[in-house]
Amino acid sequence: MNAAGFPLLSLLTFLPLVGAAFILTLRGEDKVVAENARWAALWTSLIVFALSLILWFRFDKADAGFQFVERLDWLTDFGITYHMGVDGISVLFILLSTLLTPICILASWDAIQTRVREYMVAFLVLETMMVGMFCALDFIVFYVFFEGVLIPMFLIIGVWGHSRRVYASFKFFLYTLLGSVLMLLAILLLWFRAGTTDIPMLFEHAIPPALQTWIFLAFFASFAVKVPMWPFHTWLPDAHVEAPTAGSVILAGVLLKMGAYGFLRFSLPMLPQASVDFAPFIYALSIIAIVYTSLVALAQENMKKLIAYSSVAHMGIVTLGIFTFTVQGLSGALFTMLSHGLVASALFLCVGVLYDRVHSLDIARYGGVAKILPAYAIVFMFFTMASVALPGLAGFPGELLVIVAAWKVNPWIAFGAALGMILGAAYMLFLYKRVAFGKIAKQDLLALLDLSARERLVFAPLVLLTLWMGVAPQSFLSFFEASVTALVVRHEAALGAARLAGM
Repeated sequence: MNAAGFPLLSLLTFLPLVGAAFILTLRGEDKVVAENARWAALWTSLIVFALSLILWFRFDKADAGFQFVERLDWLTDFGITYHMGVDGISVLFILLSTLLTPICILASWDAIQTRVREYMVAFLVLETMMVGMFCALDFIVFYVFFEGVLIPMFLIIGVWGHSRRVYASFKFFLYTLLGSVLMLLAILLLWFRAGTTDIPMLFEHAIPPALQTWIFLAFFASFAVKVPMWPFHTWLPDAHVEAPTAGSVILAGVLLKMGAYGFLRFSLPMLPQASVDFAPFIYALSIIAIVYTSLVALAQENMKKLIAYSSVAHMGIVTLGIFTFTVQGLSGALFTMLSHGLVASALFLCVGVLYDRVHSLDIARYGGVAKILPAYAIVFMFFTMASVALPGLAGFPGELLVIVAAWKVNPWIAFGAALGMILGAAYMLFLYKRVAFGKIAKQDLLALLDLSARERLVFAPLVLLTLWMGVAPQSFLSFFEASVTALVVRHEAALGAARLAGM
């Protein structure tokens, strides 16, 4: 039995499915069913979040290995087991997933009025897939959850999205599925060579450098699309624009982290030589993503598209930090992933507040909002400042760590990352100025109501966590430290062994 004394990870993973099954049994008038579905989904997600807090409090930050491990025989003849566990690299992303799910359900309370039962089921299934992916320690189990995420998100965009929702959902699905087919081939190749799909066992399995190259490219095809890295990012703005607000929150908050998590979990420890060989290529794509998509964001007239392009730029900083192969860079990348998950989610919620009232995403449709919605303007300004990495807020520590680590690799790479921070301030302040200040664009804006009690409740935990991460970053970095240090040591040892073997 693990440290919790009961199968905590399995409960975290599959309890949302129990809630989804209960919602499917609801019967009665449509209005009553919809209301009961909302409450059932909310209570299920809150219970799951409470369970994830046990994970938070009982996690041993000094232990670099996997904790809360669960293992059951599954397809033993093929070396496939149900194997779950978490380490410092994955534990906080489980909490991020379980936190954002009830926030998304609350944010959708009034916004979603059609097929409410099915919508809530889709979100609970999505939560199962997200949590399971971060817990999986078997490649086949991981792949099931990794790809399973696509189905509920495809439905959330395609059914409850905006006017071009079908186009956006199919583009999202096809882009991400195509890369993952190549990853499946790489997993099968690893299974043929090692006779197992157990991830910790594969960490110890030496892969020839020539084969590492091909496996790395297969993984890259999947992870680069999920991040998304330039030029594989074109599905993201369409998906964000057409998705309902809560869909954009989960997409930015968790799903974009899946690709970077894949690089950290698999590419660096299993394919050390290939990771080093392809690092200059990753640097180039990351800098292009940071600078190019920041410039594209400056030209946007749609609020969601602007924030979507900013996400590509921020994830460029993440991939840059990962491939510095240093404790500083990896910790900064993980911290940036976590902070971006909170801040980008909050920014999409801010956009959603206006969209729910005005039903427009055009920046030009607004203006002078601060005069009408003062509480909203304060919250929007707070997360705008966090997005531009203002010291004292969540965006600053991670990006600073990545830039310092990049400087040790090459000052020009660090300059590119720093330029992204400057451009980020430009496009986010440009957005805020046009929405919050100036003349009121339309007289109907005068009738808008400020944040409701429910909306304030949605923003409150995000505000507190964003402040906490900015003021006391070490309380989060300490979760990463042992696992990241062990990863860097393992990576360097594998490179050293490969050099000795080649002498």
